[in-house]
Amino acid sequence: MTSSLIFRQLFDPTSSTYTYLLGDAASGEAVLIDPVFEHERRDLALLRELGLVLKATLDTHVHADHVTGAWLLKQRCGSEILLSEHSGAINFDRLLKHGDRVGFGSRYLEVRATPGHTNGCLSYVLDDLSRAFTGDCLLIRGCGRTDFQQGSPGLLYRSVQTQILSLPDDCLLYPGHDYRGLTVTSVREEKRYNPRLGGDINEADFAGYMNHLGLPHPKLMDIAVPANLRCGRPEGKAGEAADDQQWAALTYSFSGIWEITPQALEERLAAAAAQPIQLIDVREPQEFVDVLGHIPGAQLLPLSQLAARAGELDASRPVVAVCRSGARSAQATVLLQKSGLKQVANLTGGMLRWRAEGLAVEGGQA
Repeated sequence: MTSSLIFRQLFDPTSSTYTYLLGDAASGEAVLIDPVFEHERRDLALLRELGLVLKATLDTHVHADHVTGAWLLKQRCGSEILLSEHSGAINFDRLLKHGDRVGFGSRYLEVRATPGHTNGCLSYVLDDLSRAFTGDCLLIRGCGRTDFQQGSPGLLYRSVQTQILSLPDDCLLYPGHDYRGLTVTSVREEKRYNPRLGGDINEADFAGYMNHLGLPHPKLMDIAVPANLRCGRPEGKAGEAADDQQWAALTYSFSGIWEITPQALEERLAAAAAQPIQLIDVREPQEFVDVLGHIPGAQLLPLSQLAARAGELDASRPVVAVCRSGARSAQATVLLQKSGLKQVANLTGGMLRWRAEGLAVEGGQA
C-alpha cells in the first residue's frame, strides 16, 4: 500500500512562482520543488508544523525571474540540492538525469528531462502518475518562452508531447508559474485546450507561434540567473537569511508570526540581559486584573489603543505581546511591525498557557 502523501502548493506573488511541498506521512520525509529565496522562513515553518524533515530541494531549471531558496534551506536543515546535469550550476549535491528517481520515505518522484525552455529543464512525475510538476516547460494553457537560455521551440514541443502529454489523461499538472491565479490543470485539458501545444498543432505551428512572441526579458534576469547558477548562494556571504531575531529562543510560524514559548520567555525575563524585554499585555483593563492575572512586569497596552500608542515603546528593545490565548497578541505583533519595530514576538498560547505551566503571575485566582 502506498504511504499517504502530504501535498501543499505555495505561492510567491512577486514572481508568480509556485513552490511544491511533497511529504511522506509515514516517514516524515519531504522534498520541496522550486523553493524561493525570500520564503525560506515560511517553508521551514510549514515543515515544522507538519512534522516533516526536508530531505532535498529540486529545482526544475535555472530560473530567470527569482532566486532559488535551495542554498538557504541547506544551511538551515541540511537538505540536499538537486537539479539537472545540464544546468551548468555549482554548489549542488546531486545532478539529475532523465529516468532518475528522487525518494522521500516510501514515495518517489521520477525525473523527466524536458528541455526547450532551457537546456536544463526537468519535470518531476509522482510515483503513481497522479501528479506531475512541469516547471516552465508546460504552463496552464501555455508554456515557457524559448528565446533565451538555450531555448528551442522544436525541443520544447518534443519534450511536452513525449514526456508530459503522454502521461495518463487524468494526471494533474502543476506548473512553475501562473500569472492569472490558476493553480492546476490536467493532461486531458492541455491536450484539448492548450492554444500552443494542444489539438492538431504540430511542431511547425508551434515554432511559428513561439518565434513571434516578442516578449521583454525578465526584470530580474541579470540577478537571478547568476545567483541560480550558484544554487542561490549569495556572493561573498554565508547564505544566512537577513533579519533573524536572535534576542531569544523564537520560532517562526507558517502564519508569519515570531513566537516565544512561556518557558523561553520566563528564562529570557530572568536573564541579566543587555536588552530588557518590553512585555506588553494587549487585553482590556478588566482582563488585566481578572482571574488569569498578568505576568509580573507586564505593561497594559490594550490592542484597541496599540496603533495610536506604539510610539511609547522603545524601538531599540525587544517586545513580547501577551493576551488571553495568543490570538489578539499575534495581531498586535503585526501592528507593531508595521509601526517600525523589528524585534517583536508573540507569547504562544497567551496567559492560558502561561498559567497552565505554573509560571508566576500577579493578581488572578488560583
